[in-house]
Amino acid sequence: MAEVKISAKPRTEFGKGAARRTRAANRVPGVVYGHGVDPLHVTLPAHDLLMALKTPNVLLRVKVEGGKDELVIPKAVQRHPIKIGVLEHVDLLLVKKGEKVTVEVPILTEGDLAPGGNLLEHLLNALPVETEATHIPESVTVSIAGLDAGATIHAKDITLPAGTTLAVEEDAAVLQVVAAQAEAPAEEGAEGEGEGAEA
Repeated sequence: MAEVKISAKPRTEFGKGAARRTRAANRVPGVVYGHGVDPLHVTLPAHDLLMALKTPNVLLRVKVEGGKDELVIPKAVQRHPIKIGVLEHVDLLLVKKGEKVTVEVPILTEGDLAPGGNLLEHLLNALPVETEATHIPESVTVSIAGLDAGATIHAKDITLPAGTTLAVEEDAAVLQVVAAQAEAPAEEGAEGEGEGAEA
């Protein structure tokens, strides 16, 4: 995965008022933490960060003004509950090349289910895995070709890239195929039949 470079400025003001001012200036408050060092409070350019976060588990090279470059991955992103595309806060985890991290990787599907109106149910939208921080897979792909109602795909059935292992039980159900629910027939007159037969 390619690194995305982004600039940051140290943050010295805290509280709701300071956060509002930061967002009004098209910047996002955040914190960089990990590796036993003191958390570093920063602000990041809102648009650049939003674009970078379009890639799940993106690897960021953060250049802090007056400091050194830090390699991080997003661990928690708070988005505005109503305004689409507005970030409220971001937690960034320090990582090193060769270091293992636990992340959730999006699950993609390919192929078509068996004919007959079957439906695919996602029990997990993302697969928890342990992988090298600088080689996080963007996604994992699962073939659902020809699967019929009752079929279940478990975590252990998914092929992972080299160096990536499951961070969830092998038997955890990830996807299952269910039969489309037919409309229940009207049951008019069904009730009351047979009453009094055993007098």
